[in-house]
Amino acid sequence: MKTNIGITEANRKAVSTQLAKLLADEYVLYTKTRNAHWNVEGPDFHSMHVFFESQYDQLDEIMDSVAERIRMLGHYAPATLKSFLQLTHLAELVERSNDSIGFIRELVEDHESIIEFIRGNINPFANDYHDLGTSDFITGLMEDHEKMAWMLRSHLK
Repeated sequence: MKTNIGITEANRKAVSTQLAKLLADEYVLYTKTRNAHWNVEGPDFHSMHVFFESQYDQLDEIMDSVAERIRMLGHYAPATLKSFLQLTHLAELVERSNDSIGFIRELVEDHESIIEFIRGNINPFANDYHDLGTSDFITGLMEDHEKMAWMLRSHLK
């Protein structure tokens, strides 16, 4: 059945294309946060192991909501590792030590990159594509990433 939600097909496609890039970024960040959880070492191992777990749990929920938003717009969400790596703005692998500070610095940079990407799409989604719902949706995601980045950044003080 055709999606008829008051947004043209061209606009829904344009928004879905940007959301697919966001989903790829979220998936790569999720994987990197899992890596930190699994591989962190040092005297703060336990607390950081638990902290990284709380962050990847949040990212798992974010990924699901982005994929569902793409589906609400009548398009299919990318769902392969190959497609995520082709769409992402993030570097998959950064060489660093396995201490918490190394992981945290990398994750902060990735959250900030996602925040900038989202911020750059808020107004176009609303004004150019007439999709206020998705504009509002990604504004909430931006706030989630701002909080997660703040929590990570606070470990670097």
